[in-house]
Amino acid sequence: MARLSGRDRVEQIKNYIESNGKVSISELSGNWNVTEETVRRDLDKLENAGFVTRIHGGAIWNEQPGRENVHFYERQRRNLDAKRRIAENAADLLSQNSPLFTDSSTTVVEALKAIKDEPKLTVVTNSSELFSEIKSGSFSIICTGGIFNEKSMSFQGENAKNIFRGYNARLAVISCKGLKPDGIYDSYESEAEIKRVMLENAEKVALLADHTKFDNTAFLKLTDLDHIDYLVTDEEPSQEWITCCEEHGVKLIF
Repeated sequence: MARLSGRDRVEQIKNYIESNGKVSISELSGNWNVTEETVRRDLDKLENAGFVTRIHGGAIWNEQPGRENVHFYERQRRNLDAKRRIAENAADLLSQNSPLFTDSSTTVVEALKAIKDEPKLTVVTNSSELFSEIKSGSFSIICTGGIFNEKSMSFQGENAKNIFRGYNARLAVISCKGLKPDGIYDSYESEAEIKRVMLENAEKVALLADHTKFDNTAFLKLTDLDHIDYLVTDEEPSQEWITCCEEHGVKLIF
């Protein structure tokens, strides 16, 4: 078999990281039968090109600016197993803290599907897709209305923000594009503005984020980790993150 060129190997590794979200250097070294030093050089190339973010011992796929305007339905299919594990882990927290503010993220919508038969639950949301996903649900939904964004299947703008300002919630439930010890990151200012209003008018905040979001960044900083009360994820994070959550007073649920 012909030896794989360096360029082809980098392309294959790029596709592999995109599919898996988060990888280790040792994993890539074994899969492509090259040294870890070679993998590091390949990851350097991919990071310089903006495709990945290097983390200790590996890399995470970036939600690039050119790829972030992805439709809700395509994002909904990504990491679906992880989202369902998060939904299961978050069920008790969400069902016991009505009323809720919820954003329009696919992860949060998946979590609400898991508790759709909670009759005493009230949800205030800017998600239009929640109505079709919870057609047979028992809980009450208040939709903000506003400027409709077809890509995110959500409502934005001042009208949406004013609806959130008009209520007080026990818990705001949001997701993000990335999180690092210095803060929570998102991609679009219009969506971040909505989430900031939710945070301001809720007693507590729950962040739902799968393992691929850890140690990742995005276009803008949404808020500090100190403003998060619960972090719900799909698998046990690193000891560094466990310690970080303890230091910031964040209850970690996985």
